[in-house]
This record gives sequence, C-alpha cells and structure tokens, in this order.
Amino acid sequence: MKREKEIYKVTLWGSTVNAVLVVMKLLAGLLGNSAAMLADAVHSVSDFATDMVVLAFVRISHKPKDKTHDYGHGKYETLATALIGLALFAVAVGVLVGGAKKIAFWASGGVLVQPGKLALWAALISIALKEWIFQYTKRKAEQLDSQAMKANAWHHRSDALSSVGAAVGIGGAIFCGERWAVLDPIASVVVGAIIIKVAVDLLKNGVGELMEQSLPEEVENEILDIVASIPDVVEPHDLCTRRIGKRFAIEMHILMDGDRPLREVHATASEIERLLKARYGADTHVAVHVEPIGEE
Repeated sequence: MKREKEIYKVTLWGSTVNAVLVVMKLLAGLLGNSAAMLADAVHSVSDFATDMVVLAFVRISHKPKDKTHDYGHGKYETLATALIGLALFAVAVGVLVGGAKKIAFWASGGVLVQPGKLALWAALISIALKEWIFQYTKRKAEQLDSQAMKANAWHHRSDALSSVGAAVGIGGAIFCGERWAVLDPIASVVVGAIIIKVAVDLLKNGVGELMEQSLPEEVENEILDIVASIPDVVEPHDLCTRRIGKRFAIEMHILMDGDRPLREVHATASEIERLLKARYGADTHVAVHVEPIGEE
C-alpha cells in the first residue's frame, strides 16, 4: 500500500506540471504563431493522458492474487508501459507529418509566419519544469522499482528534449529573420523524431514483458551462480524467467543425490528460495523442481 501511495503522489505531481504546461504551450503556440510550440503542446497533452493511465493501472496492478490471477495483477503495470509507448508513437507521427507539410509549403515558395518571443519563453520554462519532474520521477521509480513510473519518467524527459528542440527552432526563426522562419517547423520534425525514439524503446520493453520475455542474460547467469553455490546442488538447468510487473518469476530444475531424505531435499529447495528472494525481493516467485542425479 505504501508503494502504491508513493507512485500516486509522484504521478500526481507530474500530472499537475503537465496540466500547467498544456495550457501554457497551447496559448503560447497560438498567440506566438509557432508550429514547434503547438507540437510541444500536443506532446504535453499525451504526457497528461499517460499520467492518468499510470494512475489507473497501478491501482489494478497492486491487487493481490485471486482465483483468476494466480500470479497477481503485476502485468497491468507492464501494459501501462506499452500503452504509454503507443501513445507517444501516435503523437510523434502527427508531429512529423505536420512539420513536414510546413517545410514542403516553404520549399514551394510559401511564406511562413515568424513565431513570437512568447513561444520561446514557454519553451524555456517547459525545459526547466520537465527536467525537474523527470529527475524526481526517475529517482522515485528506481526506489520503488516501478516499470510504469520509469516509462513515465522518460516520457517527461522526452518532453524536456522536445522543448529544447522547439526552443532552438523558435529562437532561430525569431533572431535570424523571416527567411529562416522554416526553422520552426524543422524544430517540430526534430521533436517528432525524439519522441519516436523514446516510444519505440518503451514499446519494445513493454511488449517484450507481455510476451514473456526472459530476464537479461546477466541476471539469469547470476541466478544460476547463486543456486550452484549451495552445497549438494548439482547442475541447475532448464531455467525459465520473466517479469510480472515489478516482480521476478524464476523456475528451474536442479539435480541432487536421490538417496537423500526428503526432508533434506526440501530444506535445500527452501534455501534456494530464501537466497533468491533475498537477492531479488520478497515478492519473487520461485519454483524449484528437484531431480535425482543420473535419472532423466
């Protein structure tokens, strides 16, 4: 419950910042005639929407296991991560298309309106606020081991980076003269490219976990080393791993002397479980299948 409350508190801080930035960027983009700032405003709208997704899915993911979910509801947090990535990707495509159209219009002889200084100030304020909320959310996500919060933190960082691109483009369009007004939509295309990179990474991680992707190779090797260090355990094999939200699931087979008493074999399996939970968290799912040496 404490973890859930902390995630809620951090996400609410982020959603408050996003709500303020949405209003500020939309007004600055409209009043300052800036395509880059309007693109940045759309990005902030997606930030606010994904904050709401995190709030909804984290509540579900913290429900205990029940008759229909023997492994708990942790995958809902992973699903939230994938949805955030999908939302980001959709936003990025819209930003890229909009910027490309303006660049094509300029290239065909059209005249673009220079953005105003209001848009530049909005971009600079956004950079400061979003970098602060990124650092705060990332630190808390690492403390709480929340994949959805980590995804949301990088969503904040992507917004800060997009504001940097917007600020460069808007500033160039303002200070270099009307003939360089195309720098504003060029900046919006750069913003879109940044968002796409972040979106692809989030989708890759989220979908990978939903498709039962194994834990990283270095983690699996560490698991095998821990188990192999226990006396009387021979050849740990058939290791299967995955994530369930913030938890690890670990299943494996081990070989032991078939003549050992059942009580001792059970004690060894319990020791394996204890060591793995001590290393990867008390909520780690551990299943150990013991086989006698020399038999398949």
